[in-house]
Amino acid sequence: MTKIAIILGSTRPGRLGEGVAAWVYEQARQHGGAEFELIDLKTLELPLLDEPGVPMMGRGQQPHTIRWAEIVERFDGFVFVTAEYNHGVPAALKNALDFLYAEWNHKAAGFVSYGADGGARAVEQLRQVMAQLRIADVGPQVTLSLATDFVAYSEFKPQAHQDANLKAVLDEVITWSEALRDVRSAA
Repeated sequence: MTKIAIILGSTRPGRLGEGVAAWVYEQARQHGGAEFELIDLKTLELPLLDEPGVPMMGRGQQPHTIRWAEIVERFDGFVFVTAEYNHGVPAALKNALDFLYAEWNHKAAGFVSYGADGGARAVEQLRQVMAQLRIADVGPQVTLSLATDFVAYSEFKPQAHQDANLKAVLDEVITWSEALRDVRSAA
């Protein structure tokens, strides 16, 4: 069975991502077609990148890096739930991506973002990072506006059309994760 991780990329106190990630996870479970697991970067407590070696050159040495690598290796694809902070990716998410290299290769990714403008700029930055990590990112994405998908900019309540947007992301991530299975095996 294809395994997809839903990764919550914000760790800041008072973050809005917990409600968004819970919605993505519940919609994914109802969608089916893969096994889904929710991973909250806050629970991993990764420090700022502290590996002496370059991830592209091989395995990390720190226990937290080894644990993170084992988690990422289990999955065929990812749905990143990301905030947009100052027109960019949350530092915790970028840091988590930078800890590893080979563990990300030849997998698929989709994005659910939120922010004043739906988090679109954070996703554009993530797409550049995905290319370097050899992750096939899918075209459809969910952009959640703080003004229209949250009550009083704090309580997550997505507009009805967002369900269809998320379904499109899940469909593509599953399809690409399965299509890249042979590529992962050959690598």
